[in-house]
Amino acid sequence: MEAITKTLWKIDPTHSEVQFKVKHLVISTVTGSFKSFEGALETESEDFDGAEASFSINSASIDTNVEDRDNHLRSAEFFDSENYPNISFKGELKKVSDDEYKLVGPLTIKDITKEVELSVEHGGTMVDGYGQNKAGFEITGSINRKEFGLTWSMVTEAGGVVVGDNVKLQLNIQLVQA
Repeated sequence: MEAITKTLWKIDPTHSEVQFKVKHLVISTVTGSFKSFEGALETESEDFDGAEASFSINSASIDTNVEDRDNHLRSAEFFDSENYPNISFKGELKKVSDDEYKLVGPLTIKDITKEVELSVEHGGTMVDGYGQNKAGFEITGSINRKEFGLTWSMVTEAGGVVVGDNVKLQLNIQLVQA
């Protein structure tokens, strides 16, 4: 029997970004990002169908361009970065059509794990100027923050909610073949 050859692709952090959007006061949106993350895809096929994905984010690397807000998000009221330094995901990439995939698997935030499904658009593969094989993916979806223990909330005097429950995720990921 022939051995199955797996190809490892690692995230190129200098050409990747992890962003999120959440409603503030239900009338506007705050955008943030995580500056420190790593991950990889391990695949047996050239089209990435069935690839195994792993991803880890340093929760303390959150950045919303407001230091006080970032410190609050790192605190026990949100990510509790001191006790839960990593947000992690392991899952499988499933081909839906030519360049559309679903990324399905368990997401863990603050030791709470829930199955998530994210939409993935494969931008293609290319050899860069240094002879490295690169692959690009845009990953989108949303999660309910309260399902992951991010339950802090405040209601304004007028009855409005300060932070929305739905968090939109947008990851632009470039991988380099290892």
